Amino acid sequence: MFSVPHLVVLFVVVLVFFGPHKLPELARGLGKLMAEFRKASNDFKMAFEEEMRNIERQNREAEWKKQHEAAAAAEQAALPAPVEALPPEAAEGGDPVVSPVSEAVARETASAAGSEEDGRTGAPEPRDTSDSPAHDQRQPA
Repeated sequence: MFSVPHLVVLFVVVLVFFGPHKLPELARGLGKLMAEFRKASNDFKMAFEEEMRNIERQNREAEWKKQHEAAAAAEQAALPAPVEALPPEAAEGGDPVVSPVSEAVARETASAAGSEEDGRTGAPEPRDTSDSPAHDQRQPA
């Protein structure tokens, strides 16, 4: 920039060229010009910083969305069975549906097979339930 002797020479040249009456007006105009320039540069700087903050915010939101989508995909992959594969009642939280077996299988026990040979019917004999606690007629003391 300029040193002190250079500024003194410049001041003397301006004083001689414009005169002592015009010098305060020039200084005031120069001051206003510098203030407007400073204001414009501050406005530009603030607008630039605001745009940078908006871009950074959008990037953070995009990263947050990607992380949540990845977490949802991982959670979906960790589920044992997809909800669509379940019957509608089970998917709604109701009782599970038991479907009937297409073929009935006859159950034959050894006692039923032996009784047919003896000529008996295979119906079970009635059991004696008199000593079971459920049929106890006594009242508690």
